[in-house]
Amino acid sequence: MARAFTFPGQGSQTVGMGKELAETFAEARAVFDEVDEALGEKLSTVMFEGPEETLTLTANAQPALMAVSMAVMRVIEARGHRLEDLASHVAGHSLGEYSALCAAGTFSLADTARLLRIRGNAMQSAVAPGEGAMAAIIGLEAADVQAACEEAAAGDAVCQIANDNGGGQLVISGMKPAVEHAARICTDKGAKRAVMLPVSAPFHSALMQPAADAMRQALADVSKKAPVVPVIANVRAAPVTDPEEIAELLVEQVTGQVRWAETVAWFAANGVDTLAEVGAGKVLSGLARRIDRNLNSVALGTPSDIDAFLASLES
Repeated sequence: MARAFTFPGQGSQTVGMGKELAETFAEARAVFDEVDEALGEKLSTVMFEGPEETLTLTANAQPALMAVSMAVMRVIEARGHRLEDLASHVAGHSLGEYSALCAAGTFSLADTARLLRIRGNAMQSAVAPGEGAMAAIIGLEAADVQAACEEAAAGDAVCQIANDNGGGQLVISGMKPAVEHAARICTDKGAKRAVMLPVSAPFHSALMQPAADAMRQALADVSKKAPVVPVIANVRAAPVTDPEEIAELLVEQVTGQVRWAETVAWFAANGVDTLAEVGAGKVLSGLARRIDRNLNSVALGTPSDIDAFLASLES
């Protein structure tokens, strides 16, 4: 059985996430303490107690989700299981790519927390509130969605596909009027649904270029190692191991498309039959089932999840 580890992105956060891990495992508590120290504040308190609107802020949600993923990883590793013995590859959805790289040893935990705080702040401040938007398009072929984006982006407007999540779900991003226009076009073309998303910025669009510039500088300044297993990069949907190439693709990812459907398809075509979602929620497990029903999915986010997973390794 070939297994890959995947790491969730923004939207999987909930108040209380990680609290049971911290109460159950000393290794998890140590992760949250290290992230708090790296950021110079008690992010763990916001994670465990809220308020939700504070946790949902991009600059908090990104390092918080990474912290939960790494808490799970540290618990598993403390029980004698190395990532390279458990998984052939890693991948993460958007910010989850940083979690994947931290798990694979490319970045230290403290550096990953600081990178994601920089990334969150830079993405939030790249576009003035209300000027950007994102929308989920359900049940329309990618070529039709792309055509709608191009029509809506006539002139100087920005509208592009931000995420291909698979299962007939694409997310578009850009200037608010253009995204609204594209959503109407998609509905006219036969989309089952076109839903404006409650997000604070137009992520993974050209409007994020200031954030990409900030990440280029931040990634140039941080220590990087080759991952112990290849990472499937969001913008390439193919394995990468060179640290400098990884950094360049992370910069590209800020304005580029998260090719998640292609990532999961790559796993299925290259001998992976089980995806373990490491961290908060089960969003990626649900997407995997829609993309390829032959793939097995397991979520590793709670103490009971970890216990069951470790037991399965010994059976």
